[in-house]
Amino acid sequence: MLSEFKKFLISGNVVDMAVGFIFGAAFATVVKSLVTNVIMPPIGLLMGGVDFSSLFIALDGKEYPSLSALDAAGAPAIKLGLFVNDAISFTILGFVMFLMVKAYNKLKAAEPAPEPAAPTTKVCGECAMEIPLAAKICPHCRTAQ
Repeated sequence: MLSEFKKFLISGNVVDMAVGFIFGAAFATVVKSLVTNVIMPPIGLLMGGVDFSSLFIALDGKEYPSLSALDAAGAPAIKLGLFVNDAISFTILGFVMFLMVKAYNKLKAAEPAPEPAAPTTKVCGECAMEIPLAAKICPHCRTAQ
């Protein structure tokens, strides 16, 4: 069982999956930064100077000047702005992943099919058994080839 596990870990698929996971996590961080720092500020400015990341509804009935004050008080809240940012990040990330998979599938379809391997056996004309190509006598029926 240990040798099978070692073989599984060393196989190319596991390594490829690990690299993809690390790349995906780094890419998600970049997309989140893009949404938070580049996309949302102009949208907030167009909507009258609204900072989406600080939009929240406190559920305890009190008013808080900022999201950090709400978090410091430990009050329950619906954090609408953070949800909007995360939803936009998810949409962008999903679209980019769609484009990457689409490009990969296009490249995969354009890849030529591998050539079939040259045959190493032939069929005996007398007994119809498979024998090596170099055989001069069939080992099954002893007929000359």
